[in-house]
Amino acid sequence: MGMLVPTALAARLLSLFQQQLGSLWSGLAILFCWLRIALGWLDPGKRQPQVQVEPEETQETQEDGNSTQSTIPVSVNYHFTRQCNYKCGFCFHTAKTSFVLPLEEAKRGLLLLKQAGMEKINFSGGEPFLQDRGEYLGKLVRFCKEELALPSVSIVSNGSLIRERWFKDYGDYLDILAISCDSFDEQVNVLIGRGQGKKNHVENLQKLRRWCRDYKVAFKINSVINRFNVDEDMNEHIKALSPVRWKVFQCLLIEGENSGEDALREAERFLISNEEFEAFLERHKEVSCLVPESNQKMKDSYLILDEYMRFLNCTGGRKDPSRSILDVGVEEAIKFSGFDEKMFLKRGGKYVWSKADLKLDW
Repeated sequence: MGMLVPTALAARLLSLFQQQLGSLWSGLAILFCWLRIALGWLDPGKRQPQVQVEPEETQETQEDGNSTQSTIPVSVNYHFTRQCNYKCGFCFHTAKTSFVLPLEEAKRGLLLLKQAGMEKINFSGGEPFLQDRGEYLGKLVRFCKEELALPSVSIVSNGSLIRERWFKDYGDYLDILAISCDSFDEQVNVLIGRGQGKKNHVENLQKLRRWCRDYKVAFKINSVINRFNVDEDMNEHIKALSPVRWKVFQCLLIEGENSGEDALREAERFLISNEEFEAFLERHKEVSCLVPESNQKMKDSYLILDEYMRFLNCTGGRKDPSRSILDVGVEEAIKFSGFDEKMFLKRGGKYVWSKADLKLDW
């Protein structure tokens, strides 16, 4: 009888312990289930879809308009010279200096751009064929295609100084040649400032078209629509030349270049209204290769490098330079470019730009 009391007490204590232990396990089980749900520890087939909140903007900007995130320079326009043999009245990149980088320094800058993500380089001016009779340009074109292996290398030129010999030497390395032609009336070209003296700008354009076909270079035409050509009908001429792209710009004012006290041009007399520009586009809507660019589309949607390899910021209506990429690198300099990537894509800045992919009938 004396042994039964401790045994009964022990059984009672064991029962109470089991009850407490059961409660503890129940609590742990609930906690474990909660953790599985919260942390996604479910079978892949039973996992609940997660709602992702997209950021409102992909690129932050500071109050001064400069980017706080790195921009990839996919397509760059390098104006390595400001010198030109024409005097176009609306020119927005005028001969304010005669500086041209030494060839090896220019190559070093192009390599930096390639390492930063550049896929397309466009050489412009001024007139790019003016430097060393096109040899400086030819060597840069070959370097970009042969050594940097860029998908696209292009040139914008007035065409007056190009010789067939250049195509023989460097045509294999060039994807696109864009020739500036604002009118198919030679008298209008003279009024604008594209007169070649005894040469005919339109006849020269047709010769360059043949050379591009012969040497397998994609042919493009750039036209600036202004007061002197806004009423012209260019449909038949453009269709006959059959360029891969016909870029049509609205005449644009840039303070310090073609407007203002320190400008070398006075372009106000060339300006047209938005309605007049739209009327020109409507008249040429059947031209399939037409790519229109109004002032709004054009102003901040280009990455422009000047002769010192400085990005030019046009957001304030003038060209404010960054520091040179040769001094501070691409990532630092491009923060001050004012580049509008959304507008670049909206205006069709990214397109099939390698002649290997264009599949042209040469």
